[in-house]
Amino acid sequence: MLVIRTVPELRAAILEQRRAGSSVGLVPTMGLIHAGQLSLVARAREENGCAVVSITADPSRGEHAIRDRRRPEEGRDLALLEREGATIAFVPTHSSLFPPDDLTRVLVARLTDRLEGASRPGYLDLVTTVIAKLLGLVGPARLYLGQKDAQQIVVVRRMFRDLHVNTALLVCPTVRESDGLAVSSQNAALSIEERHAATCLQQALLAAERAWAGGERSAEVLRARMGEVLV
Repeated sequence: MLVIRTVPELRAAILEQRRAGSSVGLVPTMGLIHAGQLSLVARAREENGCAVVSITADPSRGEHAIRDRRRPEEGRDLALLEREGATIAFVPTHSSLFPPDDLTRVLVARLTDRLEGASRPGYLDLVTTVIAKLLGLVGPARLYLGQKDAQQIVVVRRMFRDLHVNTALLVCPTVRESDGLAVSSQNAALSIEERHAATCLQQALLAAERAWAGGERSAEVLRARMGEVLV
């Protein structure tokens, strides 16, 4: 696996892959690699000659993200990616993607003003901007995202449609822990009490799914089934 930290090196490596006739699959991550992300890497490797995994720190943290590149977890992340068969790991500093005079942002209106977008104003705009930058640098045939990040997928899908992005967006199934909680670097930080509470959401959705499978079509009744679990 080739570890790349600068934009010029990435462009050169991608050009070499294209000259070799390889298609390129891209898996964007923010590090702290887990089983869910590794499942995306495995699929990218199977469906493309070249699997590129980006490790960019949380874009909302600005210059603090530079220090993340020196964190001890980076070695662990790279070892996992190499074991999974990634071709290229792109590990840029924040300033590589967002130079001091950077002025451009990719905004998807109306879809980013609720849910995660409401609790983290501007965050989803930075996510779409980072993905747009990576698409421009890598030019992948396929982009792989996990179904877990539902709102981000809706926003990115709309960006693809509106900007006529010539890349296939592939949404892959959520990988879950034994208790049903989605595998996630954020979920790994939950306390025992928080983790127990978080599993209620999936249980509520499964209750609604069972009711739907049994023929129930009333939205009010389906919401009531979920509410019974969430009480």
